Amino acid sequence: MTAVRRARLWKPVLVAAGAAIFVAILGMLMTDLGPWYRGLRQPSWKPPDAVFGPIWTTIFALAAAAGVIGWRRAPSRVERERMLMLFALNGFLNVFWSLLYFRLHRPDWSLYEVPFLWLSVLALIVLLARFAKTAAWMLVPYLLWVATAAALNWQTVRLNGPFG
Repeated sequence: MTAVRRARLWKPVLVAAGAAIFVAILGMLMTDLGPWYRGLRQPSWKPPDAVFGPIWTTIFALAAAAGVIGWRRAPSRVERERMLMLFALNGFLNVFWSLLYFRLHRPDWSLYEVPFLWLSVLALIVLLARFAKTAAWMLVPYLLWVATAAALNWQTVRLNGPFG
């Protein structure tokens, strides 16, 4: 295998891993579990805070792998560009939700944003299902987790609102 061929194989992996790590770090930097968060009333069914990190790590790893599979199986440059745009939009919405909820202390605003985040995951699944079904299925846990986060977000607003 030539060096050029090896580079072509590894480039999508490195880009996807780098993008996932970048979004994860930005989201982590936006997440402040300080006194404001600890003072919120939470629903009884909320998972322990300690499981959120491993869950997000798994989701980001699956998303990066889905991106690599999608990149390699995309039938055209246009499909690759669509996929990249949707992943970029999703990354932005993911970090933006954390900014609204944790940094700005506005779970009410993040509740309005979360359907867009959920739809961005769904759009990725629909796009990838056309040419990379395995990649599409790898994003289903993300979709379910965002739905869970939306329900938690709604309960937080209900139990603690109004905000601001």
